Amino acid sequence: MSADHVGLEPDYAARRGALRSLLVENEVDALLVTDLVNIRYLTGFTGSNAVLLVHCWDMRNAEERTVICTDGRYRTQVAEQVPDLRAEIARASARRIVELAGEWQLGRVGFESHIVTVDQHRGFEDQSTGLELVPTPGLVEQLRMVKDPYEVSQLRAACAAGDAALAALLERGAIRPGRTERQVARDLEWAMFELGGEALAFATIVAAGANSAVPHHRPTEAVLKSGDFVKFDFGAMVGGYHADMTRTLVLGAPSDWQREVYALVQEAQRAGCAALKPGASVAAVDAAARSVIEEAGHGALFVHGLGHGVGLRIHEAPGLAKTGTGTLLSGVAVTVEPGVYFPGRGGVRIEDTLVVREGGPELLTHTSKDLTVVE
Repeated sequence: MSADHVGLEPDYAARRGALRSLLVENEVDALLVTDLVNIRYLTGFTGSNAVLLVHCWDMRNAEERTVICTDGRYRTQVAEQVPDLRAEIARASARRIVELAGEWQLGRVGFESHIVTVDQHRGFEDQSTGLELVPTPGLVEQLRMVKDPYEVSQLRAACAAGDAALAALLERGAIRPGRTERQVARDLEWAMFELGGEALAFATIVAAGANSAVPHHRPTEAVLKSGDFVKFDFGAMVGGYHADMTRTLVLGAPSDWQREVYALVQEAQRAGCAALKPGASVAAVDAAARSVIEEAGHGALFVHGLGHGVGLRIHEAPGLAKTGTGTLLSGVAVTVEPGVYFPGRGGVRIEDTLVVREGGPELLTHTSKDLTVVE
């Protein structure tokens, strides 16, 4: 455990309190939370089956009728992870929670309409005697965008594991001609586990030569060769929080075109990071980086958004894209990852994870972004 998050603990009660304020704004008496990531955010529970009812009808006693339900496999786990809430044990967890809401005559009960299936909603209606079910999408996700100090500490630790892992591979000479993408990817993943990662944030990308022009290439038996770009997109997970970093290296002396495209992407990435400010629109942040590439005549080769939120999911709100809506708040964690991809030839992406702050973003991924030449 890194020193910067020793002693920090998540305040789940405060998170539920913030959610209750949103419930009041949306004129509902309770929220039926069925997304497991949102349940983890609000309670700390990490099992694979749970439903949470967050009550706010009487704010003075709201926790008394805030209840989590899971099945018998997690009886001990829910008692340990969620000691501050009433826990119900029932295999049909949603059914039991809806029954309780009906018994308590809660009135208007919101549900995560962006998560609940049509069949699940039909089941809720069949069980919801006296309740009015109200679609309330994205309320917990709205809270999750702004990271508290505990969350940032977990992100820092996850990013540090990735930084250390790539440095270890370079130091050992594990990235060299003759090795395959899969061999290098497995080495990188194992190094992340050895250096503080608890899990992989997502499937590791190692893409050499022409494969580096494929934005989400998966490692194959392709052999690294002198003269190749080698693109690494990878991250560790710590405490449920995901790191995300991309670096593009070159094996042997880089050619002129490689130096040019790398310098272009580096300039665009620098512009995108500089645009991360509280109050900035997400579309404007994307434009700050994209315009650099467009002015160089390669706009059509930047084929994805500039970045995305990161936290308990590897991709979460907000999205930094031309079509994105909304503005950034202080404390939002995002990636900035412009890329230029020449099909059949090679490509470059440079990506950092950062936290939006007054006075400039906090950088969490510290591996150098200068062109690294592996001899």
